[in-house]
Amino acid sequence: MTYTIHKSNRNIQGKIILTGSKSISNRALIIRALSGEDFPIHRLASAHDTDLMQMLLASDEVVRDAGPAGTTFRFLTAYLALQPGTQVLTGTERMKQRPIGVLVEALRKLGANIEYVEKEGYPPLKIGEVEAIGTANNQLSIPANTSSQYISALLMIAPTLANGLELKLEGDIVSRSYIEMTLRLMQHFGISYQWEGAVIHIPAQTYQAKPFTVEADWSAASYYYALAAFADELDLELEGLFPNSAQGDAVVAEMMKKFGIQTKFTETGIHLSKSGAPIPPFFEWDFILCPDVAQTLAVICAGLGVHGLFTGLQTLYIKETDRIAALQTELAKLTVYLSKLPARFAKRTQQEYYSIEGKAIVNDCPVFGTYEDHRMAMAFAPLALFGPIQIEDPLVVNKSYPEFWEDLEQLGFVVKR
Repeated sequence: MTYTIHKSNRNIQGKIILTGSKSISNRALIIRALSGEDFPIHRLASAHDTDLMQMLLASDEVVRDAGPAGTTFRFLTAYLALQPGTQVLTGTERMKQRPIGVLVEALRKLGANIEYVEKEGYPPLKIGEVEAIGTANNQLSIPANTSSQYISALLMIAPTLANGLELKLEGDIVSRSYIEMTLRLMQHFGISYQWEGAVIHIPAQTYQAKPFTVEADWSAASYYYALAAFADELDLELEGLFPNSAQGDAVVAEMMKKFGIQTKFTETGIHLSKSGAPIPPFFEWDFILCPDVAQTLAVICAGLGVHGLFTGLQTLYIKETDRIAALQTELAKLTVYLSKLPARFAKRTQQEYYSIEGKAIVNDCPVFGTYEDHRMAMAFAPLALFGPIQIEDPLVVNKSYPEFWEDLEQLGFVVKR
């Protein structure tokens, strides 16, 4: 299936009620399950991943299929390790290619009974019942540059372990903002913790059930910031976003100042307008704390012809797809090139630098692949302001933002299905 998207002008005016954050929603659902008490979660994400999380938490089936939902799979791996009975946790073929070994090994050290059903280190998993985990050993070390979802999965079960958990993060931390998000949510539900240096210590304690409202998704907001950057006229409200957000992707508001986009918080969200400042010829950013907006900023640089220099992209290789390779392929269709710079450019820091060069030429209705990745579809959609484009497998947005195409239509886009 392919959608054709275009707009007759480059004016962006209106109001969008954004979906709740998938990241926050999934964490809140796990915490509610761990609390053992029901409590209302308002503005829960409408994302397919969140629907899956709710369904699988309520399921009594032996085999539970998390589909393509990486967050759901990883959080459930830790949660199910505490539950009675035996379950098999599986997913799509792409999910079976995404490593899970670091998390499984950590849970095994705590006493969990987990076996690999197929390939060592990868889903599916057979998770068996044990009397208790974390009684003989409550100290773990885990590579700090691993997925923050592994770390968050361990942190959320930590208060429920008999002796709590002492988790040491070894090396440079990747996606620290997501770990901080998890801890802030846990704190909201009554959990105390200490984070000193490389060690996070969480004593045994009980989650306190209380009503919770999910903030809207800042990564979803990033696609509207792209529209704002490309617009000739701009007057746009996005509802559901909070100041002092727990989401690392909220930094997009700061980033977009460099592209002349002003963000004003209102009683219900934010208002976007143009400052009139000239667009810079060069944009540099380290995405280590906000990797989910890297695709959006790559497309913004391409659409405006801004030379981008990006670092902190190391987790993009193991997302829904290899996002670096996907961006390289799809940007090339616009005569824009994403290139990894030679190591000599970062002798001191040892960071990987990526350069984005060229200005997007949107001719002859280019067709963009999405690689089973919701963010590829939504990041490239704003290019429709420059001319008609096509998006393959457009319903992949259901993973995090099912209403995306309908919301674009509210802003005057024509989406031909």
